[in-house]
Amino acid sequence: MDTAVVRAKKFTWRRTRAGFLRVRNSMPKIIQATICAVGAYWFAEFLLGHEGPLFAATSALIALGFGSDTHIRRTLEVAIGCTLGIAVGDVLLTILGQGLWQAGVVLFLSLMLARFLDRGTIFSTQLGLQALLVVLLPPNADGIFGRSIDAIVGGVFAMAIVALSPRDPRHEPVKELQTLLRELSGTLQDAANALAKLDSTGSWHALTRARATQATMNKIPAALRAANELATINPVYRNRRSEIKRLRRIADGSDLAMRNMRVFTRRLASVISHGAVSVEAAELLAAYLEQVAEEVNLMNRSISERSQPARMRAEHKAREGLMLKAAELAPANFEVTGVEGEGLVLLLRPFLVDLMRASGVDHDAAATYLPKL
Repeated sequence: MDTAVVRAKKFTWRRTRAGFLRVRNSMPKIIQATICAVGAYWFAEFLLGHEGPLFAATSALIALGFGSDTHIRRTLEVAIGCTLGIAVGDVLLTILGQGLWQAGVVLFLSLMLARFLDRGTIFSTQLGLQALLVVLLPPNADGIFGRSIDAIVGGVFAMAIVALSPRDPRHEPVKELQTLLRELSGTLQDAANALAKLDSTGSWHALTRARATQATMNKIPAALRAANELATINPVYRNRRSEIKRLRRIADGSDLAMRNMRVFTRRLASVISHGAVSVEAAELLAAYLEQVAEEVNLMNRSISERSQPARMRAEHKAREGLMLKAAELAPANFEVTGVEGEGLVLLLRPFLVDLMRASGVDHDAAATYLPKL
């Protein structure tokens, strides 16, 4: 019994702590949602003269949402879904009247229309739900499209909140890119350690670490799209578009580099298992990978620094370092022999080209820094 009580206390404490953390992290969104919903309701009631404009508040709140992917396109999609659903419900309510069978017909037709217009699940759900609510709730005195106008007001308020919110558009893509570059540097370090110890198991661990970054790699394109939307529509952050373009270039190169690193670590395990690399060659390769990891850390600094000059200095330093490391990528420089050992070094050549592309070097120019074979 004592053990069960202790477990219950620990569980309660963990859940309470997690709840407080969620509230703290969501406080900006909670404030935005409150202002958005109440503001839309006030506008529709006092300025448009609508009676109980519930759909203005609900449309605003639904469109704003609490998801981590709240951005202009998603908010617009939900707002249009809500507004169109209410408009469809208003029209069909006028034609068919109110009742259960009418509600079924409205929902069926609304969902058909939603799937015809867009494949998004959020859009379809909101259109069908709002149309259903229009038919089931008692009609108001604001006319046939009164509730549709309320929905438009809510959507406009949500769009304004998202577009004008004091949120740095770089935040999300930088956070994901930092994770990717940190894991890329860590993978290089793990591969270097595996080489230094001639430990094939360590190389498999490096491969597992590299593969585990796929979720982060999948998030980066959406984060960049959202950042570009915000920088385009918000006049305060209009000057961030060039920086977001730079982040996209770093992301593209880093994505390719990580994929090539997976190929390298998988091959490394085989080379070590077959004894295809000598102790001297392994030490030289391990030192090389550690040096490249330092250049990747510099790339991470180039997106993490607060000031633009500091970011540019870090990127310039990383670019110069990567060019120098690329010039060393000849099998003879690592004392490797045989097809497997030389092939391992050759696998690093496209990897370095991808990293140079991330640092701002054109692909064709990057290839010229590699030594002739």
